[in-house]
Amino acid sequence: MSEQELALNQTNIRELVGKYLTFHLSQEQYGVSLLAVREIIGLMDITHVPRTPEYVRGVINLRGRIIPVVDLRLKFGMQAIDDTEVTCIIVVEMTYEDQVIQIGILVDEVDEVLDIQEGQIDNLPSIGADMSMNYICGVAKISQRVVMLLDIQRVLSAMDLNQLVKTTGIQKENNTSAAA
Repeated sequence: MSEQELALNQTNIRELVGKYLTFHLSQEQYGVSLLAVREIIGLMDITHVPRTPEYVRGVINLRGRIIPVVDLRLKFGMQAIDDTEVTCIIVVEMTYEDQVIQIGILVDEVDEVLDIQEGQIDNLPSIGADMSMNYICGVAKISQRVVMLLDIQRVLSAMDLNQLVKTTGIQKENNTSAAA
């Protein structure tokens, strides 16, 4: 690796330092920047919306706001499972067309908030040219476990967000800056 590539990797890793909300999907642990998390809610009634992708569970009415809910297991190509008493929805803020929107991500279980430091983070190792995993921005080594750090803005592509907005009636916020 060249000195320039090494310096770029160190810069990218420094940008990942911070607090992360960690959660489980199957036996895997993931983290999303706490700055993107609006709230965590227990599982509630989700209304199915016809003609949406399989990974879109539907929408919820959260205090008068319509929030689409994405089943992260299905979005990541994992096997669907029945909901449990610890299944929950993490409401995150994302930017779509310069507007802040809220999306719920359905996860198996929320774990904890971790303060992840530079020495705990590595770049995602290369797994193959045909695997598009640009939504994983790094890997954190915490004790004996590995936490995949997600760039929540990249979990859903622009095409995904466009379809969600059109089919679920997402309500945009008035301000123009998302939590990053």
